[in-house]
Amino acid sequence: MYVCLCKGITDTQIRDAVTDGACSMRDLRERLDVANQCGKCGRECKSIIGEYRQAAAASFVNAGQFAMA
Repeated sequence: MYVCLCKGITDTQIRDAVTDGACSMRDLRERLDVANQCGKCGRECKSIIGEYRQAAAASFVNAGQFAMA
């Protein structure tokens, strides 16, 4: 799905950038040039970053539980 219509950036490209280490809007702007024109994609980009942070935190907690067992 296209997230940034101005630049033609898809959610897959954003997810790939986050997987490769982009952890803020600044990182996404530098890597993909999103949210620099109309800015409407900013909210969705932040949402994708948040999803990855939650998933990473959950996996970290789960890993800790296995280590304690």
